[in-house]
Amino acid sequence: MEKLIACVQKRPDAICRLICFPWAGAGTAHLAKWGRLFNDAIEVYCIRLPGRETRLEEPFAKDMTSAVNEITSVLLKALKEKPFAFFGHSFGTYLSFACALQLKEKYGLEPVHLFMSAAHAPNSAAHLAIKSMVLPDGNNDLLAIMKILGGNFEYPPDEDSWSDMVLTFREDVRILQTSSFEKTDMNTPFSCDITYFSGSDDKIFDTKGWQELTSGDTSFYELPGGHLYLLKPSNESFLIKHITRTIENANQ
Repeated sequence: MEKLIACVQKRPDAICRLICFPWAGAGTAHLAKWGRLFNDAIEVYCIRLPGRETRLEEPFAKDMTSAVNEITSVLLKALKEKPFAFFGHSFGTYLSFACALQLKEKYGLEPVHLFMSAAHAPNSAAHLAIKSMVLPDGNNDLLAIMKILGGNFEYPPDEDSWSDMVLTFREDVRILQTSSFEKTDMNTPFSCDITYFSGSDDKIFDTKGWQELTSGDTSFYELPGGHLYLLKPSNESFLIKHITRTIENANQ
C-alpha cells in the first residue's frame, strides 16, 4: 500500500477517502499534501505510479490496463471499507476514470463522486485524437506535445530534473494512448455525480461527453489560470472547500 499510495495525514475516523490522481510527469508532492488541508471527515490518498519518487527504480507501467490493475488491486480492501471519491487532473483524470470503470464493472464499487479536471471526456473525438498522436524523441518537440495536451510548461531551473520530468511525461502519455473506452447508447457506466473543473486560460477541452457517462448530475466550474490552475492558493482553497461540501452532502 505504501508503495502505491502517499497518505501524509491518516484519518482512521474519516467518513470518506478522496483518491487523487496527479497529472502527467508529476509525482505525489502536491496532491498528497491536500491530506493536511481537508478536515477530519476526509482522508486523502495520492496515487504514485512506478518510475518516480520512491518507485524510481521500477519500470514504468506498460499500459493503462496494468496501471489500473495495480491501483484497483491495492486499493480494493480500503475502498470496500468506506465511501470514496476520485479527483483526477489532466492525465490523472483519464487514469481515475479507467480505475472507476474497472471498479464498477468488476467489483460493483462506485465512487460517491467523480471530480475531473483539465481533460477531454473519454468518449469524445478529441480524446481519440490524443491516442493517435506520435510522440517525438526530442525534448523540444515533446514540449509542443505538452502544449497540445494543455498548459504552459516551463523548464525547471535544473536541467537534470527537466530530463526526468520529460521522460516521465512521455511514459504517462504513452500509458494514456493505450486506454480504451467505447460508449454505446445503452451504456451509462456511472450513477454518481460528476464535477468537472478547468482553468480559464487553459486550452479548450471537449467536456460535453461527461454528461453522457452518468445518470447523476454533472456540474462544471471554470477557475482563473492555466492548465495547472489548481496550484494557485486561491483555487486550491476553492477546490478543498467545494470537494469537502460535496462529499459531506453525498454521505448524508
